[in-house]
Amino acid sequence: MKKLNIVLLCPEIPQNTGNISRTCAVTGAALHIIKPIGFEISDRTLKRAGLDYWDKLDVTYYESLDDFLSLHGERQMYFFSAHAERSYHSVEYPEGVFLVFGRESVGLPCELVRENSSRALRIPMIDGVRCLNLSNSVAVVTYEVLRQWGFPEMS
Repeated sequence: MKKLNIVLLCPEIPQNTGNISRTCAVTGAALHIIKPIGFEISDRTLKRAGLDYWDKLDVTYYESLDDFLSLHGERQMYFFSAHAERSYHSVEYPEGVFLVFGRESVGLPCELVRENSSRALRIPMIDGVRCLNLSNSVAVVTYEVLRQWGFPEMS
């Protein structure tokens, strides 16, 4: 199976991370979470949130963005921002791609988007609306990648 990697930079809202983790579980995508995290991840909180599939996830935690980039910086990555110029559907996503999403309140750091402008992508939206919910954004892009790949090993 082709490997898809979803990266969350400092997620703040547990429900979004829960929805994203479910998306990862049903698609076979790996989840990468970069600290700090705005909530507690423990067996007790996961069970209370109904995340009974957490043990089926391929999840990795990183202490910082620098930690993550030092391990994966040479890999193919796309950075999602409402401030990017190119649309997410204009790219052919390679096997092993990392899709990087920012915090709910502020998105990705402007400097990171600027430094990676050729790999910065956006989801088209009408003017005057701030942005799409993080978990919805991850789902939209994840399924575009999987569509391009022919939905491998999915029925």
